[in-house]
Amino acid sequence: MQPIDLILARFEQVSSIPRGTKYEDQIRRWLIDWAVARNYRSRVDAVGNLVIYVPASAGFESAPTFVLQGHLDMVWQKTPESEHDFTRDPIRIIRDGDWLKADKTTLGADNGIAIALMMALAEDETVLHPALELLLTVEEELGIVGADNLDASLLAGKTLVNLDSEEEGVLTVGCAGGGSTYITLPMHWLPVIQDEIIFEIKVGGLKGGHSGEDINKHRQNANKVIARVLDFIQKDVPVRLISLKGGTARNAIPRDAETLFVCSADKADDCRKNFSSIVQAIRDECINTEPDLSIVLSVQEKNSEAAIGYDETEKGIRLLMALPHGVSAMSSEIAGFIETSNNIGIMELKQEGLFIVSNQRSSVLSKLEEMFFRVKSIALLADAQIRETAVFKPWQPNMDSQLLAKCVQVYEAEFGRKPEVQLSHGGLECGIISDRCGGLDTISMGPTIHNPHSPDEKLFIPSLEKIWRFLVKLLAS
Repeated sequence: MQPIDLILARFEQVSSIPRGTKYEDQIRRWLIDWAVARNYRSRVDAVGNLVIYVPASAGFESAPTFVLQGHLDMVWQKTPESEHDFTRDPIRIIRDGDWLKADKTTLGADNGIAIALMMALAEDETVLHPALELLLTVEEELGIVGADNLDASLLAGKTLVNLDSEEEGVLTVGCAGGGSTYITLPMHWLPVIQDEIIFEIKVGGLKGGHSGEDINKHRQNANKVIARVLDFIQKDVPVRLISLKGGTARNAIPRDAETLFVCSADKADDCRKNFSSIVQAIRDECINTEPDLSIVLSVQEKNSEAAIGYDETEKGIRLLMALPHGVSAMSSEIAGFIETSNNIGIMELKQEGLFIVSNQRSSVLSKLEEMFFRVKSIALLADAQIRETAVFKPWQPNMDSQLLAKCVQVYEAEFGRKPEVQLSHGGLECGIISDRCGGLDTISMGPTIHNPHSPDEKLFIPSLEKIWRFLVKLLAS
């Protein structure tokens, strides 16, 4: 079997096992069984991180141990019409020419392709390598939880290659730090009365994407779009929210959102006019960036008994309007690099109140803390309750890294050109793992993946072949 065929076969097996964040048990057990079948030792720490120990090839026994690293979990996203159940259904993989994608769901190449690559490197007996430690962390997509709690005794290697980057030909040497703020605005419920009309608004057709890698691509956030529409309607048409929901992951730009609300019958025509006016403005603004945007208003039969009050509706909408989304600052040191951003990833009107998840990122720790404080201040001004996650620090680049120099040398020898060396606005585990283990020489790379964290995610197969060739040469060197 050719190496790429082996990698893709392993990736299909990985994709058949549910492995969302906090659902990593099954894929971890499967990998342990794979290791046992090949007489590889493995260890699992208290939070569920897995390391598989692969012995060195003949003649490489005295070479320093090398760590390959990825994460077990994936982001679960699907299109509104998809009936896929991520907790039990295999990801249905579709090959479309040189691209690999999924059927109306995230593909999970972020980061399942890392698992498949590691397995193939260990299984292919023609690959020469030192002793390998295959480190697979948990809950990366929830906030780098596994890496942040890694048991350092799992690793002996001092050189680590992370396989979670998404552009072949690029070596990533640093990344933004981040964290999340969970906001709850308390609400009270009142009956829906006879002369109120129930309207529904649905926002869809957006591109979505990764809240780090795609945040600068002028993609609309469905949560912010629907808040803007509601805010424009309520300027002179008092409304009461029955439901409001959008987004499913803190680190994905929401593609869809929907709401049910009521207004008095005598204001229904004004509601329609305001809706048409603001929707036309939004479409004109993003005709080039979101050509498939859909915003639909419809009247619903009376099937709801309660809605929140006018004042609370206004406060909730204004809170969503005030919370920042998108790029806040570009780097003053590196041209074209995003420094600080924010994503309003999830919103939902629950019985106890309006629930919102805000995801902050920055490559400058003090600016990250400032964004946390900005989000917190806006929430507190609205009398909301907040809970903040721990902040993971930015991974600072080491341009004198021996691993970086070796990677550049090997890549240029193999492909006849130097790789690009960049920082990433997406979160990577390298810096945290290095800190936990007393200092590692680390770098990140990976095949080309477009639109991670969305159902449009796809993997460029020729880039996977190049990553394989590069890793084989790097390990042999």
